[in-house]
Amino acid sequence: MSRFDRYMLSQLMTVFGFFALVLVSVYWVNRAVALFDQLLGDGQTALVFLEISALTLPNVIRLVLPVASFAAAVFVTNRLSTDSELVVMQATGFSSFRLARPVLMFGLVVALLMSVLTHYLVPASRSTLAERQGEIAENITARLLVEGQFLHPAEGITLYIREILPSGELRDIYLSDARSPRSRTTYSARAAYVVRGDSGPVLVMVDGLAQTLRAEGQRLFTTRFGDLTYDIGALVSVGGRGRLDARELPTLALFNPSETLLEETRQSRAFFLHEAHSRFAQPMLAAVSALIGFGTLLLGGFSRFGVWRQMLLAVVLLVLVQMVANVASGMALRDERLAALAWAPVLAGGAIAVLVLWLSIRPRRVRPPRPPQGPPQNPRRGLHGGATA
Repeated sequence: MSRFDRYMLSQLMTVFGFFALVLVSVYWVNRAVALFDQLLGDGQTALVFLEISALTLPNVIRLVLPVASFAAAVFVTNRLSTDSELVVMQATGFSSFRLARPVLMFGLVVALLMSVLTHYLVPASRSTLAERQGEIAENITARLLVEGQFLHPAEGITLYIREILPSGELRDIYLSDARSPRSRTTYSARAAYVVRGDSGPVLVMVDGLAQTLRAEGQRLFTTRFGDLTYDIGALVSVGGRGRLDARELPTLALFNPSETLLEETRQSRAFFLHEAHSRFAQPMLAAVSALIGFGTLLLGGFSRFGVWRQMLLAVVLLVLVQMVANVASGMALRDERLAALAWAPVLAGGAIAVLVLWLSIRPRRVRPPRPPQGPPQNPRRGLHGGATA
């Protein structure tokens, strides 16, 4: 690479790192707030929250990198143009296509990073995240049993536990079941245990009292018991990992899925093929976005009003590329023979980038000066309209 290529590439990578960090932080914080409330509400610890958040980061980074590459290309191009560095390089004979070489190298570096994400990190993180969420869903004590709080796991159910011992024993439990409109039953027990039964988890209460209030006649019936079993499996959605997601599979398995895999994931063969092609095509969108941002800012000359029109045009072009991606994705998901349409946005974006670079090197027409307005003045007249001698 020439010195100018290394200089521009270093500028692009530095600004790209800044934009990627900011965008990932903003996107992650927005998702982490809801995740934080959900996990802590289910009784999970902060370490579980950090683990789940770390597993969602690869997919967040995959979504953010194309936007960060576009923003870095626009920012660096605008700064170099403002400082007249691009003007100097163009004056030495560099065309727009030659100036775009470091931008293309930058886009390929970002595409390489995205390839690692799409082919390895994102599928692995999805698979691990699904397994971890299944383990959390099976943890009834963490999701349902929280000491010192009145919980409402279902409509009409109120549960309170004063203390949970490390051995799993529940001390001083209160359970109110008001799901039936004809009666309401309140259970109180000195101790209780959560055990797994044939139909799911059950709550075994020891040494307690059951009070049933019937709506008809407002009569109260009390029953003391030594031990009582209460089915809590219907109060929580205990599942496990759930069905396999095709996006968790390695790339090679997507090109030739078996009938067992199609039945297990409940997805069509067209979905598998589209996902496989998308993993190769999506990284190239980062390079295309950078080239579109760079080429669009080269259009037009210097203006005191800035380059907001070129930036707006670049955003419109990216929206057009995304529209092509949406249409192509819908067609590819309906017919497995059209799986190669996943490359349509890359080809469309590449054509747009070449077009704007070609337009930037075309000679611009210079408007002829306007003729002077009004009747011509008589040169033989003086300043006050009098005739000269």
